[in-house]
Amino acid sequence: MNAVTTATMAPLTDLRPTPDDITGDALAGLSATPKRLPSKYFYDARGSQLFEAITRQPEYYPTRVEIALLDAKMAEIAEAVGPHAHVVEYGSGSGRKTLQLLEGLQDPVAYTPIEISRTTVLAATERLAEAFPGIEMLPVCADFTQPVELPEPAREPGHTLVFFPGSTLGNFTNDEAVALMRSMRETMGRNGQALIGIDLEKDTGVLEAAYNDAAGVTAEFTLNLLARLNREIGSDFDLDGFRHRAVYSRERGRIETFLVSQHAQTVTVDGRTFDFEAGEAMQVEYSHKYTDARFEDLAARAGLKVVNRWNDGDDWFGLRLLQPV
Repeated sequence: MNAVTTATMAPLTDLRPTPDDITGDALAGLSATPKRLPSKYFYDARGSQLFEAITRQPEYYPTRVEIALLDAKMAEIAEAVGPHAHVVEYGSGSGRKTLQLLEGLQDPVAYTPIEISRTTVLAATERLAEAFPGIEMLPVCADFTQPVELPEPAREPGHTLVFFPGSTLGNFTNDEAVALMRSMRETMGRNGQALIGIDLEKDTGVLEAAYNDAAGVTAEFTLNLLARLNREIGSDFDLDGFRHRAVYSRERGRIETFLVSQHAQTVTVDGRTFDFEAGEAMQVEYSHKYTDARFEDLAARAGLKVVNRWNDGDDWFGLRLLQPV
């Protein structure tokens, strides 16, 4: 039984990006060739709501398959992870999968979600605190792609478990993914672990349908990035002047998502102007799909090794447990 017997939640550690941070990233991306915008800014309060709606679309398989996989393999995962973990989750979202993990693990000591959306991290942590009064909640609002100093739990953990579900690792280029996993290795320490969800290679039609749902929720989610920039840094993107497009590149092993300019237009950000041609595609997200060999190569470059692997019955999605080499 946990030493903490009543719901314990520390004040939010708020390190979320400032308007200057967002402006700098937007200017750098729009100055590149081809133009791009960082996908990490999808997740304001509205973007987080829309992503949750995406996960419930019939075409979007990753969330439901991963949830079913966690249900089916939780006893094995808990045995492999061991007791008394400090669970540190990158990009915690709504906390649905976190609920499964914390419920299944052996006496977890504390939970630290690192989430870029302040509204999302507070709401999810409050729900989890009610469900798990014996687990100390230490929420952090920050960009997890940057180094984050973790809060110290009141009770000494046996080790740190970094939880990174949802195939979010695939949103990074290979070099970025290696850098992120190196950061995970530093966070978890020599005796720590990471449990990472990965989307596996499959039929192109299944993949493209998942990122172009018939209801248009993913398109609304993508365009919300422009709405956020307009609201928070004063840019003047015409939301009706861009459309969502997502295609799978078999050669690069990833879904590539773009906002495509519908006509020639000029956008202003922080007093600087950027011209778009009709049909010009601005890259906003990658979603890599992995083979075991490809994923293990990335892990090795980060100083990590895969020690356990679990797939769903169709080999559509996998969970991988990693440790430092």
